[in-house]
Formats: sequence, structure tokens, C-alpha cells
Amino acid sequence: MTAKSVGNYNIQNIVATTSLEKPIPLVKLSRTLPNTEYNPKTFPGLVLRVKEPKSAVLVFSSGKLVCTGTKSIVQVKKVIGVVIKQLRKINVKITVKPKITVQNIVASGTINLKLNLNFLALEMENTEYEPEQFPGLVYKLAEPNATFLLFSNGKLVCTGTKNRNQLENSMNQLLKNVKATIKNH
Repeated sequence: MTAKSVGNYNIQNIVATTSLEKPIPLVKLSRTLPNTEYNPKTFPGLVLRVKEPKSAVLVFSSGKLVCTGTKSIVQVKKVIGVVIKQLRKINVKITVKPKITVQNIVASGTINLKLNLNFLALEMENTEYEPEQFPGLVYKLAEPNATFLLFSNGKLVCTGTKNRNQLENSMNQLLKNVKATIKNH
């Protein structure tokens, strides 16, 4: 199956990490930048909000960063660049080229099928469905590792993949499993 067979999907969020390999003075950073939140009593990291592309970065005193809210690796790199520029303003010179690791991709989309979630919950393994609590069925795929929220109108949310290839493979696997389940009954 090609990527086209999965229906449409859009990446909504990428969570990525990196290390600047240098200690960061969080108090100084929070005092110089208006777009930050830092409360070390409740959380050890500083939250730095970036307007363009709209995202948030957790900055830790160890130099580790967690970037959320971006929709592509290009955007992740741009946001990390913004953070490095902000750090230069407080005389923290970053000399390494940060190695970015994607931890999680969240995508939404559709498989263009009306789904009987009660039927799927009974017939498929690794599902959780409590319609009184939440209208979506949770389906965990082992290979590639991904978790889906499926809705009766065919819309879905996928989380847990780390790259576009894994995302497309898991979407294809989901579609294959759902179609096989429906066909076998």
C-alpha cells in the first residue's frame, strides 16, 4: 500500500529533544526574556514561548531542550535556532550543532470509512472503548509502535511514531487491520 491509501493526515505536533551541551542560567534567562515562565519550586525547567513558528521550548539548566508545538523538523530547527539567539543575548555561546531527536509525532486524519466502534472493540486486540467516558476507541499497534484514537466517522488521531515513515507505516497497518476485521465478519 502506498501512503495515499491511508486517507488524509496532518502532523499536528512534534515533540523533539536536543542538548546544547552547556549549562544555561535559567534565572538570568527568565529575567531578560519576556516570553518565559520559570518557577523552579514547581518545575525545574523554564518555558520559553516562540511566536513563529508557534511553539514552546522547555529549557533546563543542564542545556537540554524539549521543543513542542511544531509541525515539521524544519520548524523544530528554526525554533532551536531562535533559542540559541536568545541565549547569545545573555552571553551563552552555543558551539555545538544541536542533534535533534524526535520523541513523538501527533497526527490527525481520516481512513475514509464509517466505523462501528463496538464491533471493532470486540473483534480487534489491543483496544479500549468506553463510550460513556469518551467517544473514541483506543487502538494500540505494536509494530510499528503507535496508538490511535478512532472515531465512528473514520476520523483518527495517531501518536507514538518518531518519523514520517513510521507514521505512514502505522497508518497503513491500521487500515489493513481494520479492513481485515470488517471483511472477516
